[in-house]
Amino acid sequence: MGIGDCNFLASPVSVELTPDLPPPVTASLCGQDSFEGRQGLAGRGKEYVFKHWQEDAFFASQFLKGLNPVLIHRCCHLPENFPITDDMVAPVLGPGTSLQAELERGSLFLVDHGILSGIHTNVVNGRPQFSAAPMTLLFQRPGGGPLLPLAIQLSQTPGPDSPIFLPGDNKWDWLLAKTWVRNAEFSVHEAVTHLLHAHLLHAHLLPEVFALATLRQLPHCHPLFKLLIPHTRYTLHINTLACELFIAPGQVVDRSTGIGVGGFSELIQRNMEQLSYSVLCLPEDIQARGVEDIPNYYYQDDGLQIWGAVESFVSKIINIYYPSDASVHDDHELQAWVWEIFSEGFLGRESSGVPSALETREALVQYVTMVIFNCSAKHYAISAGQFDSCVWMPNLPPTMQLPPHTCKGQTTPEGFLATLPPVNATCDIIIALWLLSKEPGDQRPLGTYPEEHFTEEAPQQSITAFQSRLAQISKDIRERNRRPSLPYTYLDPLLIENSISI
Repeated sequence: MGIGDCNFLASPVSVELTPDLPPPVTASLCGQDSFEGRQGLAGRGKEYVFKHWQEDAFFASQFLKGLNPVLIHRCCHLPENFPITDDMVAPVLGPGTSLQAELERGSLFLVDHGILSGIHTNVVNGRPQFSAAPMTLLFQRPGGGPLLPLAIQLSQTPGPDSPIFLPGDNKWDWLLAKTWVRNAEFSVHEAVTHLLHAHLLHAHLLPEVFALATLRQLPHCHPLFKLLIPHTRYTLHINTLACELFIAPGQVVDRSTGIGVGGFSELIQRNMEQLSYSVLCLPEDIQARGVEDIPNYYYQDDGLQIWGAVESFVSKIINIYYPSDASVHDDHELQAWVWEIFSEGFLGRESSGVPSALETREALVQYVTMVIFNCSAKHYAISAGQFDSCVWMPNLPPTMQLPPHTCKGQTTPEGFLATLPPVNATCDIIIALWLLSKEPGDQRPLGTYPEEHFTEEAPQQSITAFQSRLAQISKDIRERNRRPSLPYTYLDPLLIENSISI
């Protein structure tokens, strides 16, 4: 039986966990033995998604702790094309405040999927698919409480056909608006965050550039080759398989996603035109987005600890082999490596801020830290949770079969269901993301170097110190994760792979 022949039937478990969905809707979303039985939903993350996907607090929390925690930024002024009024958001903000007051207080945040505006859309099962370019305004109540959504607009052009959806609207209008945002998250994550940065671009294609430049420009005896080569393990192999099995015409992306291969390519091109060096450097990225003090932003909290550990380790290695800034400047192999990344990976685009040469030890430490972090910790943070997020499909639909709703009060449970992906596309994506979330058989956690490229005592001591620091970070994370109902494990150093191996 093929994927397209899967028969989804209701089960007692699925009905219990989706109390607001009528039986016909629940029946179409659940597998014969329910997702819990068929896909092994024993993990706390998967169970939590299954039970809480409709809740506003969980919807908002996924921008902080989900598979794409790199888009949210503090809103200092409302975009002109997002005309929210005080009356719209008063029920959530409460008395005695206003949008302007909360903007000045720094408690409003924005997630803008404008990169999807006018994107190429796909045809699935002979039917045209649809995409949206939503904007989502979020509110962090001063003094505590969960991050909450205030308003959603499903296009970049306001008007009568693009209403602003609110938590107080008809529950199906509001749920469908949130589901459109989650569909946008799928497209941006898989094409830009995962493949390029946040997956395809950032987490696969850029690390491929780093790997190729390392192999082409640095001799095996070079200290940077010894430092970096463990973090390129399997990268070229995995990316080749991804192209053949997922991205090629007729494969998963082409047959089961709303924007298809054409849309993925367009998104990557758009993102490359605006990608900057600071986005690849976590401390600068956090600061630029103004999200330093959001509560429960574990991607930031854990990520900065790991960045600091990697940076300290890299600094020790660099200082062993480069006694001065002049030694960095005069290393022609190093400079050729940096130039190839700039010219081939970033197409020589000076506006990106990516260095075309390195002149100081400090700049070299930051650059190498960026490479290692993006090839290991960042990839794991935006890759490991894919199956957790998608296994209950309405939480992360890969495509939408009807256009975004253009008026309020007309969405029904049946209309909500009709907008969701077909069964074969759902199965296709769940299987693909299950494969992409699996741990490799020969796991090598961050900081593990069994090949022992460095044989001298000084770098070996630095490696030992690095491993000890990572172990302490892991211990602290696991202690913290005993408390939340939904633990954040995607930056636990003991789980992070040294390289892109899946």
